[in-house]
Amino acid sequence: MATITVNVDDEVYEKFRKLASEEHNGKKGFLGDAITGSMRKEVEANEQEAAKKRLLAIMKKGIRLGFKGYKCRDEIYEDRMEHILAGRH
Repeated sequence: MATITVNVDDEVYEKFRKLASEEHNGKKGFLGDAITGSMRKEVEANEQEAAKKRLLAIMKKGIRLGFKGYKCRDEIYEDRMEHILAGRH
């Protein structure tokens, strides 16, 4: 467990302390629990955003599956329509 010392705006501190006290029923250590929870949410949100960016980059790059792929969905439908129009469906 880490101990940190921070300077916080008085107005923000009072509002946060009141919310934390209500949420944790004023039990001993409520302020530390509330700050830890807030920090955890921020870290998880950051990790989720980073994962989303990595996945989007993979999607934009594409994945080679070892067979002739199509560049876009329209190519698939064009090939199918050609077969249908030629009577080879």
